[in-house]
Amino acid sequence: MAEAERITGTPESEPGSGADSEPGSEGGRPAEPEQKAARGKRRIVALLLVAAFVYLLDLGSKLIVVEKLEHHAPVQIIGTLLQFEVIRNRGAAFSIGEALTIFLTIIAATVIVVIARIARKLYSLPWAFALGLLLGGAFGNLTDRIFRSPGVFEGAVVDFIAPAHFAVFNLADSAIVCGGFLIVILSFRGLDPDGTIHKD
Repeated sequence: MAEAERITGTPESEPGSGADSEPGSEGGRPAEPEQKAARGKRRIVALLLVAAFVYLLDLGSKLIVVEKLEHHAPVQIIGTLLQFEVIRNRGAAFSIGEALTIFLTIIAATVIVVIARIARKLYSLPWAFALGLLLGGAFGNLTDRIFRSPGVFEGAVVDFIAPAHFAVFNLADSAIVCGGFLIVILSFRGLDPDGTIHKD
C-alpha cells in the first residue's frame, strides 16, 4: 500500500506536516495570540490571588487587634523594639497627612483603577506579584476609609505594628511599600508589565 501511494503521489501524514494540526494552529502548535492570551490570563489570576491574600491577611489582623488590643497597654513582641499598639490613623501610610483623609481615599481608589487598566496588558509574573501587593494593600486601607468611624470615606485606618523610633503601620502599608519597591526594581531592570525588556 505504501508503495502504491508513493507511485500515485498520495502524501502520507508525517510529523510536522500539518495534517493532524488543530484548527487555528500551525504545525500542531497553538497560534501565538492564543498563547499570549492564555499567559495574560494566568498573570491576572496570579495578581488577584496575591491581592486577595494580602487583603484577607490585613483585614483579619485588624479585626483581631481591634478586638483584643484596642484600649489596652501595648503588647511587647521584641521588648520595646517592636510592640503591638492599636491606633486609629486618618492619614496616609505611617500616619502622614492626617488632614487629607478624603483625598487619600480618592488616591487609593485611583490606584486601584490604574492597576485594573495595567492588568489588561499584563504578561509579566514579577509585575503581577508587585501589582497584587499594591492592590491588596490599597483595598485593605480603603476598606477602613469606607467602613470605619468617623464616617464613609473619612474612616480612620487601623495601625498596630509599632517599631521603636518609627511610625505605627499595618500589613496593608507593608504590602504597598514592598510592591512599590519591587516595581522600582523591575523598572530599573527594564522589565515592563507586558513582559518586554527595554534598554535606555
